[in-house]
Amino acid sequence: MYMKTQTFNIALPSDLVKKVDETAKKEYRNRSELIREALRAYLKDAQEWEELFAYGKKQGKKLGITSEEQVNKIVSEYRHGKKSF
Repeated sequence: MYMKTQTFNIALPSDLVKKVDETAKKEYRNRSELIREALRAYLKDAQEWEELFAYGKKQGKKLGITSEEQVNKIVSEYRHGKKSF
């Protein structure tokens, strides 16, 4: 399968470039492969967090929770055995 690519320049601190190069060498990859994989992993994690927060917001709405302070209170009560879910 052919993947269309686009080339662009980025500026990185030299110590980060050194770490990228060391890691790429250990993993028998080149810089581009390593950076592509790192970006994929980052974007996947970001999407999962976004979905998790959306789910939490939806569940909070169902429970009538309207503020972060309420969440903190519920968590504190649960941790101290004063409330269970």
